[in-house]
Amino acid sequence: QVQLVESGGGLVQAGGSLRLSCAASGRTFRTYAMGWFRQAPGKEREFVAATTWSGTNTYHADSVKGRFTISRDNAKNTVYLQMNSLKPEDTAVYYCAASGTLMGSLTNIRMYGYWGQGTQVTVSS
Repeated sequence: QVQLVESGGGLVQAGGSLRLSCAASGRTFRTYAMGWFRQAPGKEREFVAATTWSGTNTYHADSVKGRFTISRDNAKNTVYLQMNSLKPEDTAVYYCAASGTLMGSLTNIRMYGYWGQGTQVTVSS
């Protein structure tokens, strides 16, 4: 099992940057693929980015490609989401998630069995 705690959210002006962190407990962190999702008010939770257990392969939603970058440090049991050129439409609660499933697409929310509490990101225009 793994427990996840996000940090790094906040209020930022459009065009600014934030780096989210997700600290995981448990010695098996390096065996999990990790993802970031977000949920804006009145909308469904959506995929943002994901990385395989080794960090070799990463995936980003089209809406954030070229602006957001996911990375992980298995020695620190932490996954990051670097967010640059933020837009007001990026405003949402951002969730970190872990997937122990070997088969399937990491862009699919159903692949993830462990979730953090979320961190609010607000981008002002």
